[in-house]
Amino acid sequence: MITKTDDLRSACQHLSQAKFVTVDTEFIRESTFWPELCLIQCATPKDNGGTGYIIDPLADGMDLAPFFELMADDRIEKVFHAARQDIEIIYKLGNLIPHPVFDTQVAAMVCGYGDSISYDQLVFKVTGTRVDKSSRFTDWRRRPLTDKQLNYAIADVTHLRTVYQKLKANLEEQGRANWVTEEMDVLTSPDTYEMLPENAWKRLKLRVRKPRELLMLKELARWREEQAQRFNLPRGRVVKDEAIYEISGNPPASCADLDRYRGLSRGFDKNRWGEAIVELSKKVLDVPKEQLPKLPRPKNAPEGCSAATEMLKLLLKLTAEKEGVAPKIIATVDDLEKIAADDEADVLALKGWRRDVFGLQALKLKHGKLGISYRNRNIVMVDLEKVQDLSMAAE
Repeated sequence: MITKTDDLRSACQHLSQAKFVTVDTEFIRESTFWPELCLIQCATPKDNGGTGYIIDPLADGMDLAPFFELMADDRIEKVFHAARQDIEIIYKLGNLIPHPVFDTQVAAMVCGYGDSISYDQLVFKVTGTRVDKSSRFTDWRRRPLTDKQLNYAIADVTHLRTVYQKLKANLEEQGRANWVTEEMDVLTSPDTYEMLPENAWKRLKLRVRKPRELLMLKELARWREEQAQRFNLPRGRVVKDEAIYEISGNPPASCADLDRYRGLSRGFDKNRWGEAIVELSKKVLDVPKEQLPKLPRPKNAPEGCSAATEMLKLLLKLTAEKEGVAPKIIATVDDLEKIAADDEADVLALKGWRRDVFGLQALKLKHGKLGISYRNRNIVMVDLEKVQDLSMAAE
């Protein structure tokens, strides 16, 4: 376990000589807005010594600069499993996004291991090894850590080497490496990790019926996000979602009014946040009617869209089985509904490799150029244009 910056620098020097390194983090975020980094695990491939390292970011005087330099080194592929939260931590603390990145959870979906498979399940399916998960509920802030906990932590990157190499070989064999590359472009985009307070309302359900209620909801969500980030508290510890809905529909005129909201904790009317919400409410109530935001109106789906969506669901299932991938990696139900309503829908299923594998077929099915038939106890796709051509040729 590395507890000194000089040792970390030496370890990262060794890690930087490998073509790829496996990376994982252990963190706690139940009582904070930002995840508290407690451990970093890295390992080199077996042909680079197969060394595993556990880095203690909580050690006195520890400077993580060598680790962030390693993450920024474009010559080395950084391998994670379910990378999003790990990258979020690195982005917050190191102000950088690792690149290039390979996420084995995404690759596993492309290789047909199911939707969002867990690390221990993937290790067992790929290597036949059972991973001991008995330490997964450890409080990683506590010191010293036991040998059992450290063994659990290092296993998250040592088995990952074999998983990565087998998945990568599988992708190259099937010609699907670019499928994962497209997903990594989204995963390594700074936009994925920006938590702008003005966008916080988008995480909430729009339980509003009037423009002023919408403005109140937006302002409350923005204010809550600012407080949560400033004081490093979970959003629900500042104000629960339910309270935001209540206040948006019935804004308070004074601090005394705050007592009537079931979603607010007792005594909220007497603290600084209560006063801030009342001031916010007054500002929203003073906004002229013509300056209020417009309520988003969902587009009325054309007649028959529901039936078209059901057909597309069947097509998605058939395509996923044919390609040997998880349906979720190709398209979501929301994608299907939008395609049913609009040929030019701005969805991933109509872009890149997904368009080639599924999107074009979906449009053909929608317009009667592709059929679905039951033959020999199997459901199959039938290209109706080819059938028509053959029929005309026979005549």
